[in-house]
Amino acid sequence: MLPPFCCNGSSDHQQRRRQHQERKMAMLMFWRDGLERQLAALNATIGTLHDQMQRDA
Repeated sequence: MLPPFCCNGSSDHQQRRRQHQERKMAMLMFWRDGLERQLAALNATIGTLHDQMQRDA
């Protein structure tokens, strides 16, 4: 079905583009949050191992 000819196509396009950008931003922030959790876990593991090595030395 074709859209009505009286509609403004550019505003609809801008709205879809904005929604796409918002979804992309949410996805990227989700990925970043996961990476930050992994990095925090790695830093904690490295710190614990460093402390154990110093204690054993």
